[in-house]
Amino acid sequence: MPRGVSKSNLPTKICPVCQRPFTWRKKWEDCWDEVKYCSARCRNRRSQANEGRLDKS
Repeated sequence: MPRGVSKSNLPTKICPVCQRPFTWRKKWEDCWDEVKYCSARCRNRRSQANEGRLDKS
């Protein structure tokens, strides 16, 4: 019998920088509510995403 949860049943979020979905990871178990970005690259580029959002307004 397999243990745990199948990957298709994990929670997902949309990254505000790259607009791609990303799924829950074990290392985010305790802080999933605070996770906003899918990767360190997107976290570093968050200011560029905010500037782009301001230009569209």
